[in-house]
Amino acid sequence: MQTSQNSPKLLDQVRGKIRVKHYSIRTERAYLDWIKRYILFHHKTHPARLGAREIEAFLSHLAVVGNVAASTQNQAKSALLFLYREVLEIDLPWLEKVTKARTPQRLPVVLTIREVKSVLDRLDGTPWLMASLLYGSGLRLMECVRLRVKDIDFETRQITVRDGKGFKDRVTMLPATLHETLRAHLARVKRLHQQELEVGSGSVYLPHALAKKYPNAEREWGWQYVFPSRGLSVDPRSGAKRRHHADEKAVQRAIKRAVAAAAIAKPATPHTLRHSFATHLLQSGYDIRTIQELLGHADVSTTMIYTHVLNRGGRGVVSPLDI
Repeated sequence: MQTSQNSPKLLDQVRGKIRVKHYSIRTERAYLDWIKRYILFHHKTHPARLGAREIEAFLSHLAVVGNVAASTQNQAKSALLFLYREVLEIDLPWLEKVTKARTPQRLPVVLTIREVKSVLDRLDGTPWLMASLLYGSGLRLMECVRLRVKDIDFETRQITVRDGKGFKDRVTMLPATLHETLRAHLARVKRLHQQELEVGSGSVYLPHALAKKYPNAEREWGWQYVFPSRGLSVDPRSGAKRRHHADEKAVQRAIKRAVAAAAIAKPATPHTLRHSFATHLLQSGYDIRTIQELLGHADVSTTMIYTHVLNRGGRGVVSPLDI
């Protein structure tokens, strides 16, 4: 049996298994961090010597003492279940007795159409274009920054979202209002790409095993990011120097500044634009199933939250003061 001194080797095994299953670099980092914290919580005891009771103790500690959000606790649980099932090959019973962090029953923050326009009016350049896609197409922020050129179809006016939440593809609309600006943006990106090809670079990260299957695809125009980063960076997995996609934090900061400049008191974020997209479509009379497909929700009950937004604040009930 391995000892705590072999923990680095164990983490290498975890890392290798994650990469075989093609999990994202973010998931890899998060899982490794939770597994490290779990080992340290139990005084560097090797996980093979621990079990369901120790997992329960760790997750309960996160909920009771750490007061973490339910989503954070669920991520920690997923990391540990991955460790035991996929790496140590120990099948643990479902941890029903874990003290769960409370999930607050909050309605999503939604901006009015006027407020969205006010925020967009205070953005320009690439941040404006990306924010417009978040609202106009209902994209998640990371779906937007990871868009590839090949997934933009001007003729059919649609965007194909690859590997969205739950590793699912979906199709959403490409607002006609953005066609001219987006074409001009892509023309600039293409010129940059061609310049890099001329000096022997111009490659981009390819998902899963496509780099081996299609060795030349990484330099093809269709695979390039719609929103590339300003500079080159080193891939933490392969060590290759490439131009990655834009940093999502730059968009977050730009929208935060725009919300403040518009004097909007709501705690709006990039994801608020997606919430606003769904709510405004519902207001326009589109059916809930259509909106569910555009958002990529697996269960319509998730999409139904927007009906609650519409039914609050006097939209569904007349105040007795106004009768």
